[in-house]
Amino acid sequence: MEEKNVREIRDSKALTAIAHPLRHRLLDLLHLDGPATASMLAERTGQAVGNISHHLKVLAGSELIEEAPELARDRRERWWRRTSSAIKWGAQDFPDDPIAEAAEVLTLDHQHAMAREWLAKRDTYPQEWRGALFSIDGWTRLSIAELDELNDRLVAMLAEYRDRPRPDDGAERRPVFFAARASLGQP
Repeated sequence: MEEKNVREIRDSKALTAIAHPLRHRLLDLLHLDGPATASMLAERTGQAVGNISHHLKVLAGSELIEEAPELARDRRERWWRRTSSAIKWGAQDFPDDPIAEAAEVLTLDHQHAMAREWLAKRDTYPQEWRGALFSIDGWTRLSIAELDELNDRLVAMLAEYRDRPRPDDGAERRPVFFAARASLGQP
């Protein structure tokens, strides 16, 4: 199943760009909150504007974000937006490339950090939110084709929620981080 508006990473330059933790966070913010200026992103991340500007240029150089000049109120103001709603890459596309291994480790660290942050702050959220969030894991025996099918189904389901217009039904919606990972091993 082909997902729409997905940037497939095939070069080390783009992989290096997304592997940096702050750049990863900037991509997340631009996805969740939409276009922003370096100043807005600096405020949201607690970083200096110059540092954010540098990282935005790196992301733009890898065509992961682009300027949104139609949002600027004057010639000095620079707005940025993501070029795709999702990014996809696999270590198999970077054989013997240490950048791919480092990117995988950083991605896993990011996923774990998000889960640990939730655990540390969960008591600050209303009970209905604490009860709605979930964790799932399990073992099964799959062929490569079945594993590919499972991946495609999960990607499609997440895209259905990620790419839809935000419903105007009055329900509270908060950012929810979702991660799924398949790994070979033994119980």
